[in-house]
Amino acid sequence: MSENKTPQKKAHKIYSATTGQQTTKEQAAKEVAQALANQTHQSTVGLRIGAIVLWVLAIGFEILALLVAVEKFAPKFLDSMPLWVPVAVLLVLDLICLIIGSQLWKKANHINPMSEKNKALFWLWNNLGLIVAVLAFVPFIVILATNKDADPKIKKVGAIVAVAALLIGGASSIDYNPVSKEQKEAAMEAITTTVYWTNTRSGKAYHTHEDCQTLNQTDELVAGSVEQAIAANRVKLCYFCAKRDGLENTVATEDGVGEVVLNQLEEKVDEAVESLTEETPAEETPAEEQPAA
Repeated sequence: MSENKTPQKKAHKIYSATTGQQTTKEQAAKEVAQALANQTHQSTVGLRIGAIVLWVLAIGFEILALLVAVEKFAPKFLDSMPLWVPVAVLLVLDLICLIIGSQLWKKANHINPMSEKNKALFWLWNNLGLIVAVLAFVPFIVILATNKDADPKIKKVGAIVAVAALLIGGASSIDYNPVSKEQKEAAMEAITTTVYWTNTRSGKAYHTHEDCQTLNQTDELVAGSVEQAIAANRVKLCYFCAKRDGLENTVATEDGVGEVVLNQLEEKVDEAVESLTEETPAEETPAEEQPAA
């Protein structure tokens, strides 16, 4: 019988949130202390202007796609291709501008979050990208579907592409992990030391302890301040770190059960991969029998 192997804790490579370079815990702590002393805060004006410009472009591409679909705008170079091709291309450009704009807006909201005193306004502000997604595709779908003179094939292709783009753009524009001004201020006041987080897309929590049990199977960590962690979409403190520091009722925390389950799943996956890559001893090939003399 094979022995059950306990996954070994991996040594962490730590990268600075400020420079992006590999660093040490001590150097990261100096950078955090310097940032707190200088009270430097990143401006979100450029991010918000960029988001708004891209959203305006997205709606512009929608209008252009609609004009081409109903043959109100027909440049000569379109004569050499089926009409649905430029319509689909314009809708894809619409989607690209929408998604990039929404990502910029969400990043700005994490750097400079809004107060959650007004719940409705807080939700609308954090999900403005979703509202723009509706404006960027729904009018196209409705107007094209109700246009009696439009080509049936264009209606079908345009509707399929626009609905798919609406679903993708809407899902990408929702902020599933919003942070409020109150949450950020509470975290920054309570935690003035270095925090750590994973550089994977799935990570949502930051940690006050580099040796946290949920990070045992993580190779690389980013080290920085709480403000940098929240800007990187890690808006809640790890449940276990919060419990260890006595901050459960002070700072917004990640669900502890969820972290345990995720950690267990990651460990199981690592075990499965390790077992598949282990070399199995080759079977001995019996020597050929020599003919009897």
